[in-house]
Amino acid sequence: MKYLLLMYASESEAPEDTPEELYQAWAAYMKEANAAGVMLSNGGVAPDSSATTVRVREGKSLITDGPFAETHEQLGGYSLLECENLDEAIRWAEKIPTAKYGSVEIRPLWAPNQ
Repeated sequence: MKYLLLMYASESEAPEDTPEELYQAWAAYMKEANAAGVMLSNGGVAPDSSATTVRVREGKSLITDGPFAETHEQLGGYSLLECENLDEAIRWAEKIPTAKYGSVEIRPLWAPNQ
């Protein structure tokens, strides 16, 4: 099953790690996930200030700058993994560096035949 792991953290609260320490933590996660064959895709997203939200109501589009909702944590990136089950996805989420200072939300993806 495919799982989308969404990484959230406060853009204003940077971790205390140095850039080199953060790089090392991410490199270790990526190397391990790739070696295990679970990593399908991984990437970051631009800051919240670059977001655009689209809503269609009664046939009319409303386009606004910024995220959909005000939150304390912002979406910063994602990993798309192929895991046997939710327990395995949780084990991988625990290894993502963002989990130490933010949160990782796990969402199973619907398969076309479900």
